[in-house]
Amino acid sequence: MRIQLIMRASLRLSIALIALGSLAFVPANKNAKAPVEKDSNKSIYSIHMKSLMGDPIDMSTLKGKKILFVNVASRCGYTSQYKELQALHEKHGDQVAIVGLPCNQFGGQEPGTANEIADFCEKNYGVTFLMTEKIDVKGNNQHPLYRWLTSKNLNNVEDSEVRWNFQKYLVSEDGQYLQFFSSSVSPMSKELIAAIER
Repeated sequence: MRIQLIMRASLRLSIALIALGSLAFVPANKNAKAPVEKDSNKSIYSIHMKSLMGDPIDMSTLKGKKILFVNVASRCGYTSQYKELQALHEKHGDQVAIVGLPCNQFGGQEPGTANEIADFCEKNYGVTFLMTEKIDVKGNNQHPLYRWLTSKNLNNVEDSEVRWNFQKYLVSEDGQYLQFFSSSVSPMSKELIAAIER
């Protein structure tokens, strides 16, 4: 009887030691969080946007063309560029998609509502290219699209800053960042056309 009790106690002790040993060899990172996906893996086509009238925009429908993103305003010295943006859309729309993004962050030059912006663009410039909801292109509420466009960590090319209305960003047919153009570069300039046709 005593031998059986000793054997049982020995067996329990062995099981306990095995359990402790297995705990001792648990990898230190077992409970660590999964690695965060690098920002640079985020595709521009996965960014959510809405049209000027509030409808969802599927960015992936723009694949196969270059995209020219332009932060626009109705009361700016560069507002007349709407005319050339429309001309670019009409003449080179098979190569590049124009996306106008109303923004009121520079001199309060886009104060209108969505309907007011749409009316202004249609009546004054006959705009038929894609226009999005009003967004912030810088600051704490910067839209994810402009975080991607202005951050090397996301676009894998360069950091930049939107300095004024009608700054332009060009993206390739497969969603790769190409370059940006200052507000003073005309949409129909040789410089920009060459970049589109390259």
